Amino acid sequence: MANKLDPMDLKQIIQLHEDGSSNRNTAKVLGISRNTVNNYIQLFKASEYSMRELLGFDSATLNKLFPGHTTIHNERYDALMQFLECVNKARKHPGFTFLHHYKQYFSQTEDPYSYTQFMEHFRRKYAKTKGSMKLTHNPGEAAFIDFAGKKLHITDRETGELIPVEVFVAILPSSQYTYVEACLTQQRKDLIGCCINMLEYFGGVPLSITSDNLKSAVSRASKYEPAINRSFKEFALHYGCAINPARAYSPQDKALVENAVHLTYQRIYHLLRDMTFFSLEELNEEIRRLLVSYNDQLFQRKEGSRRERFQSVEREYLKPLPQTRYELKDYTRAKVQKMGYIYFSPEKSYYSVPHRFIGCKTQIHYTRTMVEVYYNSERIALHPRNPQKGHYNTIKEHLSSAHKAYSDWSPEYFKKLASRHGAYVISCIEKIIDKAAYPEIGYKSSMGVIRLSDKYGSERLNNACKRAIETEALSYVHIGNILKNNMDSMPTLFDEQVDTGQTHIPKHANIRGPEHYT
Repeated sequence: MANKLDPMDLKQIIQLHEDGSSNRNTAKVLGISRNTVNNYIQLFKASEYSMRELLGFDSATLNKLFPGHTTIHNERYDALMQFLECVNKARKHPGFTFLHHYKQYFSQTEDPYSYTQFMEHFRRKYAKTKGSMKLTHNPGEAAFIDFAGKKLHITDRETGELIPVEVFVAILPSSQYTYVEACLTQQRKDLIGCCINMLEYFGGVPLSITSDNLKSAVSRASKYEPAINRSFKEFALHYGCAINPARAYSPQDKALVENAVHLTYQRIYHLLRDMTFFSLEELNEEIRRLLVSYNDQLFQRKEGSRRERFQSVEREYLKPLPQTRYELKDYTRAKVQKMGYIYFSPEKSYYSVPHRFIGCKTQIHYTRTMVEVYYNSERIALHPRNPQKGHYNTIKEHLSSAHKAYSDWSPEYFKKLASRHGAYVISCIEKIIDKAAYPEIGYKSSMGVIRLSDKYGSERLNNACKRAIETEALSYVHIGNILKNNMDSMPTLFDEQVDTGQTHIPKHANIRGPEHYT
């Protein structure tokens, strides 16, 4: 784990070194690691003071000159902790041996620990886990959240105006692993956005989130049964955790996050005091950078740092994040219109619902990307959100059988229907649709022509279309008249010329032939 010595220990190391004791012997006498003694001796020699001068300094000065530091390499240590979690799960299997798993760890790790260190870290990790009942807060049980009382600022690039921003602080109480983020307001949108980022920073979900009684989290405060804001409750359901607001006027319910706010003033606010930020993104980028050293700093009265305790104890108790990120929902109501659509007021557009719900009053849940329609708490329609104003968004399965057929109308659809009745019907339909000024007009005429087959049959309709094409009388009315007057059974002028090979002009004594013009 981490190595941090009391200033009295530092003086003892210096004194023993001055007395001629070797580093190995000093480590044995003081009961600390030889590497730790080696590191401090190097620091003493590299300082601008002699050993005698260092012995004369008080404890506060020594502590300032040689602050506690960790010898843990976080990436290497993190990889070991993750592997040990798998090892612990495998202990229940028959034939389990630590050596087998160490060989696996050794083969797949670039910079592995020795087997001795592997076993030492395992015993430390799971000795702590077994003793977690001594802790005030069980690992993974809760996350405490709060907004800092003091604000940070960003600067308007054009006017130079200072814009105050809120600071969200969250802590996992068992390890005290902390997350900090700046946001514009304490409103519902910013609160939930910060909570989403918090869970992603932790890499998992605790059993509950303990918040203040602010309006964006709690719609009605109560000592015993507070009413949770609907959006905040849906956020919690999405991530599989509970919202457990602290009692009103009882900050002791989340004392650790109150303390984390004060530490945030010291370790983040103070370091940002002389910096200028022109956007929230720039400010949060710097906060994230400072959070690294904040969580890596060693505890004064406990072993290790926040990050080490989180990696070794608390992380494995967190539930995994869901596959999709939560999107903030808004709500509105609408009645299903006679045509089977609800009116969506934010964009003045329409979304279809199953036709059996016509006349019902529904509730609409919508996000930036989706629109959901509910009736009696049951979702009856789900649409991707379309920002186009006044648009009708349709799912064909929602339409009645008559409406479905109408929605399928297209040139190919009518050609397919016409193909059942003959080649001249197909040609006639194509010409009617091409000639129409507006597609729907052509579709209606085409449907009328095709339905004439119900009364007159396919053969007669095909012949009638043949006559209509030759006379260029391409309309539902003309084709209907041809069939009504039985003109489809009469030979056309074209047929007469083909059959007789003669002109259609009758012979007459007053009509001279071509021989008179030679």
